[in-house]
This record gives sequence, structure tokens and C-alpha cells, in this order.
Amino acid sequence: MRTIFLTVLFLLAGALALPTRAGWLDDLQKQWEAVQKSPAVSGSLGSTAAAALSDEEVIKGLKEALSKGAQTAIATLGKEGGYLNNLEVKIPLPDELRKVEKLLRSLGQDKYADQFVATMNHAAEKAVPEAAGLFADAVSQMSLTDAKAILKGPDDAATQYFRKTSEARLKERFRPIVQAATDQAGVTAAYKKLMQKAGPTTQWLGVGNTDLDTYVESKAVDGLFKLIAAEEKRIRQDPLARTSELLKRVFGAAVK
Repeated sequence: MRTIFLTVLFLLAGALALPTRAGWLDDLQKQWEAVQKSPAVSGSLGSTAAAALSDEEVIKGLKEALSKGAQTAIATLGKEGGYLNNLEVKIPLPDELRKVEKLLRSLGQDKYADQFVATMNHAAEKAVPEAAGLFADAVSQMSLTDAKAILKGPDDAATQYFRKTSEARLKERFRPIVQAATDQAGVTAAYKKLMQKAGPTTQWLGVGNTDLDTYVESKAVDGLFKLIAAEEKRIRQDPLARTSELLKRVFGAAVK
């Protein structure tokens, strides 16, 4: 600090000794800028603030973060056991079928109940990779306004953006894959045929004519967004999760 103070005094003294003219402040400013750039002084001053982010950097950083979060979630869920072995997103039987599950287990038929649950979860696992293309489209269409709102938004702002732009199309893409998977699985296919034939007679058990495919696709989408939200929160809060210099700059600036 003493070095900087003496330097400033020297500059002021030199400037005041100049002939009186309108541009002497300009000369002082130029000399001060030269001093700031010198290693001795600039090292003492340190950085007072992070460099301002350009619009291009904001958008690029957000797109990188969105892509990273989506890819991580898809890779985690779109494999054998991705849903079934993850208690955070595992798809249980619909509420209205819990009586059937309870009855099966009370009769020692746990394997059928377990197979039923496994079938639904495996159907979701097969469908999830379809999300990659839709999320890529959503990322490519992001505007500067979207990016800044996400950057300054809550921990799940990017996930909300994905929901807004992709959820309906995700369910459309998931439907035929889920339908094919549940039709091919013995227990689930048998249930669907039973419900189609039994119709109103199932009401005495308190079981409605559940649309299993709609239920599975909805739960699959919810689980996917849940993992994306968790990854987004991690990137925002944990500096170690920001695996590139751009992510460090963008999200570092957002939390200041």
C-alpha cells in the first residue's frame, strides 16, 4: 500500500507541475493506467471484481450446463436398473393397484408383484434415451433472456426450462416405447388384458381401469427431471462440479 500511495503522490506532483491546460487530467489518467498495468502495483491491488460476462458467454455457459445435466441424468437412468435400483426415482405400482399388490404378497406371490414393478421400471429405462434429442433441441433454441433468467433463478430454473419446452414432447416419444415394453412383459401384459376383459367387474376390488402406459411414462418423465434438477443444483452449489472454466465463470458470477 505504501508503494501505491507514493506512486500516486508522484503522479499528482508531476501532473501539477505541468503547464496549465485542459488536457492535464488526460495525462494523469494515462500515467495512472500505466502504473496499474505494472506487475508491482497491479499485484498489490489484486482483482476488485470478476470480469464482466458477455452475452455470448452467458448463453454458452448455460447451454453447457444444461447439456451436462441432461446427459448425466439420461446416462444414469437409461440403463438396466437405472430406475428400478434408484429409490429416488423407482416407479411403484399405482395407488389404486396397491390392494392387488397387498393381496398377492399376502398369498406368498411376491415374485409376481416384484415382476410387475420391475416391468414398469424397465419400460422407463428403455424410453429415457429418447430424451437426448429433445433436450438438444431445447438447448439450441435458448435465447439470451432464457439464459439470464436461468442464471439468476432458483436451483431448478434450468430444469423448469426443460419442463416448459420438452415435457409434452417427451411423453409423446416415451409412449410407444413404454407401450411396447409393457406389452411384451408377461405379468404386465396379463394385467392389461385382464383389465380390458373384466371392465366394471374390477370395481368391487376398488381397482379402476388404470392406464398403465400413461402412468409409467409420466413417472419416467418425473424421475428424469428429478435427476436433472439434482445435477443442476450440484453445478450451482459445488465448485468442483463445474468441470470447465466457462462453467466456473458463469456460475461463479451468478452466486456473487
